[in-house]
Amino acid sequence: MKMIFLLLSLLLSTNSLAEEKTVIRIGVQSGGTVEWELPVLQEALRAKPADFELEIKHVANVEAGKAALQSGAVDIIVSDWIWVSSLREKGADFTFYPYADTSGALVVPSDSGIHSLSDLKGKRLGIAGGELDKNWLLLQALASQQQEIDIDSTVEKVFSTPPLINEQIKQGRIDAALTYWHFAARLEAEGYRTIIDGRSILQGLGIQEAVANLGYVFKQSWADQHSQLLKQFFDAGKQARQTLCSSDAAWQKIRPLTKVEDDLSQKHLRQSYCAGNIEHWGEAEQKAAEKVYVLLHKQSKQALTGKSEQLQTGTFWKFN
Repeated sequence: MKMIFLLLSLLLSTNSLAEEKTVIRIGVQSGGTVEWELPVLQEALRAKPADFELEIKHVANVEAGKAALQSGAVDIIVSDWIWVSSLREKGADFTFYPYADTSGALVVPSDSGIHSLSDLKGKRLGIAGGELDKNWLLLQALASQQQEIDIDSTVEKVFSTPPLINEQIKQGRIDAALTYWHFAARLEAEGYRTIIDGRSILQGLGIQEAVANLGYVFKQSWADQHSQLLKQFFDAGKQARQTLCSSDAAWQKIRPLTKVEDDLSQKHLRQSYCAGNIEHWGEAEQKAAEKVYVLLHKQSKQALTGKSEQLQTGTFWKFN
């Protein structure tokens, strides 16, 4: 009898262990665009269970997400590869896998006399993200290379948050806005005109490939132990984004998370979101990213990238 009891106990214990799944803890900024696809992703995981469970941990802002990742409170966040390279330069083993190549844009009122970068001379330019914003640095590089313009000294710069930048251009307190993609989409829906976007800036600088600017960031040592689970997670995330882009019903469900009410703004927002889907991420795109790094290193005078003149080896993660 005791033997039967022991066998049953062992069997139950083995089944319990077999059912346990690895938990992937993702840090997500409340109100951020990554949050939009999570309901679709969770629904897909309920319909077709994977070998992992997703635990969503909300963080207050970008810096809080970075702190959570570095402290080990979460396994994954969405951030940029410039930051990853700077961490690797200091000896950390964080690495990056692409999430989106959405980019900001330079936007002006529809009746503005600004039609090119040279027309910005003497104008008040609102810039989201501060002096080390990547779009701002690359726009300076483009103006210098194409037109030999030191745009940093010829415009009156106004640095602020994206929501405040949008309000200032609506109030006529600035003449143009260089802002993040989802705030540019809101302005475009109201009739504002785009002078140039992030992709066109790169093309003007001779970089034709689509370069991911946001991606999943995680420890390489952790990823190497969970490579197949990560592949499942990345595939599920990509499918969730595709669902949002192909299914009106799915988009309607997450519409409240966008905090945009009118239909036209929703249309522009969805178009911009879907345009940022990564179609390919191979050697050509990673080489292009290395060129972007060199440009940013030079333009920021190391302030953004750190001392290293080259992107650190291992910045981009590859499946084993």
